[in-house]
Amino acid sequence: MPDRYDINALLGSRICHDLISPIGAIGNGVELLIMDGLTKGPEITLIAESVASANARIRFFRIAFGASGTDQRIGRAEVQSILADLTRGGRLTIDWSGPADLPRREVKLAFLLILCLETAMAFGGRITVEHDESRWQINGLARKMKVDPALWEVLSNPAASYPITPAQVHFALLPDELARQGSTLQVDIQEGEIRLGF
Repeated sequence: MPDRYDINALLGSRICHDLISPIGAIGNGVELLIMDGLTKGPEITLIAESVASANARIRFFRIAFGASGTDQRIGRAEVQSILADLTRGGRLTIDWSGPADLPRREVKLAFLLILCLETAMAFGGRITVEHDESRWQINGLARKMKVDPALWEVLSNPAASYPITPAQVHFALLPDELARQGSTLQVDIQEGEIRLGF
């Protein structure tokens, strides 16, 4: 297989593409049941909330794990909508600021870093994402963090050996994506704060 193919990203795009339609159809079906006069009881509420959560995750994963061409763009409003849906009702908040229009490839890196921060911020907290003309700064703040130094070393040390689990796959994907885009990552981990820049 030629090196130019990013098989992981193509696979991520295919899975997200194939799942988004049936999940959307379930959501539409729930809305129709409610419109037809079905009492909106706890069962329907649970289904509606679960569908919304799954839809938000897939939209997020489609960018984080999917293919992104060098000329693809994404608007700030779409990114903020995805993040708002993703964090609704959760313990984590994400504040995204920056230009109105961004290269999708760079947003992909930012989303992968958000996943890394989410891993460390299992008890909740606040993530801020800022972008100026040349740099991204992504910070995680929390009263309590769960940081595994050996896992985080994977991001900066190609020789680091760590048994990555499925829940940590973003740590394995990030170094390759950074190299693909010609970016370098700065990581600063302190008590209650992680600062990431690329």
